[in-house]
Amino acid sequence: MQRQEPDPVPSNTTQVSVTDDQIREKYLERAIRELNTFAHDLRACTACPRGQTTPVLGSGHPQADIMLIKYSARASEVEEGVAFYGRSGNALMKSLKRLDIDPLAIYGTLCVKCPVPEPELADPGCVARLAEEIEIVRPKILVLMGEETVATLNELELPLSEPVIWEPGKIQRLTPTREVLTVPNIDEALDDDADKRAFWTAFRQLGSWWSELPPY
Repeated sequence: MQRQEPDPVPSNTTQVSVTDDQIREKYLERAIRELNTFAHDLRACTACPRGQTTPVLGSGHPQADIMLIKYSARASEVEEGVAFYGRSGNALMKSLKRLDIDPLAIYGTLCVKCPVPEPELADPGCVARLAEEIEIVRPKILVLMGEETVATLNELELPLSEPVIWEPGKIQRLTPTREVLTVPNIDEALDDDADKRAFWTAFRQLGSWWSELPPY
């Protein structure tokens, strides 16, 4: 019986990391392409009575670990056409810095993307497109700002999802691969010290979640 030699150990160990980088790059290219198509479709949509104004689009990393979601836009966001532009965005950047969370891990968007006179006038089918946006970005956690946002997400009935309870500061399981954190509406917390503290108390739980995230 001939003695069998062990399988040779590959000498080029860098090939695996190169392949992993290439895979990540492909996923990123896919997300960018799909978000561009998503934005084009939103601009072309006529379901909501928004007149000549354009939708307020999401912003941030196309494959963010964290997705921030508000219910509707404020004037500064409508003017720029970008979610979380202005006071709320500045306040969140300061909060993220304090929690030592990488801003590149963030994507922010709205439930009601069309600047209609009243959010209730938005077409339900248009609001439901939030599910498509979540699927494109594929975040690990959703930060839901305000009770209206929580109600909207529950109405979407995402695949394998569990109902989200309005309990600010509590991280809950949404699906087997995704969690949620409920916090007060950032826009309503900027002009009152007590409201600011309430928002911060809930939002800082995101820092604990981030620090426990595996580095891979």
